[in-house]
Amino acid sequence: MSDISSKARPIGRRPKEERFAGVTVLQIIPALDAGGAERTTIDIADALTRAGARALVATEGGRLVGELQARGGLWIPFNASTKNPLRIWGNARRLERLVREEKVDLIHARSRAPAWSARLATKKLNLPFVTTYHGAYSASSELKKRYNGVMAQADVVIANSNFTAATIKENWPEAAERLRVIHRGTDLTAFTPSAVSFERVETLRRTWNVAPHQRIVLLPGRLTGWKGQRVLIDAAAILKQKGIEDTVFVLAGDAQGRDGYVAELEARIAERGLKGLVLRVGHCSDMPAAYLSAAAVAIPSTSPEAFGRTAVEAQAMGCPVVVADHGATSETVLAPPEIVGNLRTGWRTPVGDAEALAEALHEALTLGASARDGLAARARAHVEAHFSLDVMCNATLDVYAELLVKSRKLKDE
Repeated sequence: MSDISSKARPIGRRPKEERFAGVTVLQIIPALDAGGAERTTIDIADALTRAGARALVATEGGRLVGELQARGGLWIPFNASTKNPLRIWGNARRLERLVREEKVDLIHARSRAPAWSARLATKKLNLPFVTTYHGAYSASSELKKRYNGVMAQADVVIANSNFTAATIKENWPEAAERLRVIHRGTDLTAFTPSAVSFERVETLRRTWNVAPHQRIVLLPGRLTGWKGQRVLIDAAAILKQKGIEDTVFVLAGDAQGRDGYVAELEARIAERGLKGLVLRVGHCSDMPAAYLSAAAVAIPSTSPEAFGRTAVEAQAMGCPVVVADHGATSETVLAPPEIVGNLRTGWRTPVGDAEALAEALHEALTLGASARDGLAARARAHVEAHFSLDVMCNATLDVYAELLVKSRKLKDE
C-alpha cells in the first residue's frame, strides 16, 4: 500500500480536504455510458480528486470518459465487462499488477463481473474492498445467486436505497453488519432551474421538433420494457380521449440495440392514434434542460427502481413527477397516504396502471400557478435535505477513510 503520510495523523481524524492526500482509489465498472452507476463513479472520482486523492477508474470506455478526465479522474482501459470465468480470473491477475504499479490503496467495484476480479485481487493483496449495489439483482438459479453474491462479500457493502438494502439483507443476511445505505446524490448546482438558460431549453425543444405552444410530458430512461414506455403510451391515449390537447409525450433514451422493442412501441403509438404526439428522441445529453422544458415527468417503471435517479432530478428542477409506487421511488417521492395531499412532492400510482397514470398526469398538468410553485419548492427542499451530491460523496469518502485507517493499523501491527 502506498505511504499516505509518514508524519500525518490517521486518515479518519484529518480534515476532509486533507485526509486523502497521497491515497489512490480504484473504481471498476464495465463501461462509462449513461446511467446512475456511471454518473456516481464520476462524481466520486471528482470528490476524491478534490480531497487530494488519485482517482482511477478501470473501464472499457464510454461516452462519459471525457467528463471523467475533465474532472480529474484517470481512465484505465480495462475489459471490465467480461463474464467469462477464465477472463475474470485473468482480470484479477491484471488488477494485482495494476495495484502494485499504481500503488492502489482501495478498490471499489460497481458491478458483479468486475467485482469477482476485484475480490480475488484484494483478497490476495489484503486490500480494502468496497462494493455498491446500484440495482437489486434477480437470481433465477442457485448458480446465479452465487454469482450475484460477490457484491455482498466486500468489507463494506453500499446500497443505493433502503429498498436495495432490504433486498441484500433478505438474500445475504450475513452482510447486514457491513451494509451502509448511501442514497444516490444529485448535483444541485447543475440540477437547479436558475442554472439553465432559456436558450438551452429552446435548443432542446427545436431538436425534439416540439412546437412552442406544446407542453411536454417526459419519460427519461433507456428504451427497455420495464421502464414503462408502453404504460405511458396507453396513458397518453387516455389523456387524448379526455381532451388534453397541445401536449406531446417524449421518450428520451437510447434503444441500445433493442430494435424489436422499438418496433413494438411504434406499432403501439400508431394503433393508439398518437403519431406526432409520442416522440422518440434518443439519448439526451442535457437533462437539466429536459426537465425544465417538461410540464410533467412520468416514471412508470414496471419493475422496481433500485434508486430512481430521474425522479430525484426532476424534483430538484421543480418539475411535477409521477412514479410507479414500488421500489426506491416510493422513498424518493413524497405522496399520500404517508403525507397529506397538499404536502406532496409528486404522485405515486399503482404499477402498470395506465388509467391511474393518466389521472395523475391530468392533475399535474392542470395545476394552478400557485399550486405548481408550492409543489416545486417542496420537491426541491426534499432533494436538498436527503439526496444531494455532497451528502453522497461525503458518506462514501467516510467509508473509504474508515477502511484505510483499519488497513493501515493492520499493516503497522
